[in-house]
Amino acid sequence: MQALAEQDAPSAVVFDLDGVLIESEGIWDSARRRLVSETGGTWRDEATRAMLGMSAPEWSRYVHEQLGVPLPPEVIDRRVVERGLEGYRSSLPLLPGALAAVRALASVWPLGLASSSNRVVIDEVLRLAGLTEDFAVTVSGEEVARGKPAPDVYEAAIEELGVAPRRAVAIEDSSNGLRAAAGAGLRVIAVPNREFPPDAGALALADLVLGSLEQLTPARVRSLLG
Repeated sequence: MQALAEQDAPSAVVFDLDGVLIESEGIWDSARRRLVSETGGTWRDEATRAMLGMSAPEWSRYVHEQLGVPLPPEVIDRRVVERGLEGYRSSLPLLPGALAAVRALASVWPLGLASSSNRVVIDEVLRLAGLTEDFAVTVSGEEVARGKPAPDVYEAAIEELGVAPRRAVAIEDSSNGLRAAAGAGLRVIAVPNREFPPDAGALALADLVLGSLEQLTPARVRSLLG
């Protein structure tokens, strides 16, 4: 009876955005580097990887405190986001298979999006990609207390979706994202980021590892939901 009840429970799929649906790290990295250079800060070799998965309040504070940019974090955030959105509007860097995967899964389950990106970035990317209506729920890292690898953004997404953690599947690419999704109790499909691959410990948290979004099908997701 318990197994039957679990099978009949609502299910959902929750996507990450950066590195999963769009190849975005280069755009954000370039925008931050330019700001650091223009304002007299000092870039560190480890800065790019350190900021992966951070929410906007977290990475803007990091740029201010650790990279020495003499601007308030909220100003850093605004300037970097303006430049990032310019890049997206010029040419949205959707990853191969992103549109097909989202639409295929949206035809079977309600979709959530749990992203470290700012709300304005999430909304604009989905609008540009024509995917706004495919997502029932979207949550930004700036709307929760802690960014990834803390589980907050995933916990908020599944709460809004109304599903139990083990009846939701997360699609993630990075170490911090994998840890966040697993920490929230979701089943996890990893599509490793090629430029910044997850470490072995984080990748071991995944229930399934795929080489690309083109391999992400309803059948693969269904195999995890039972």
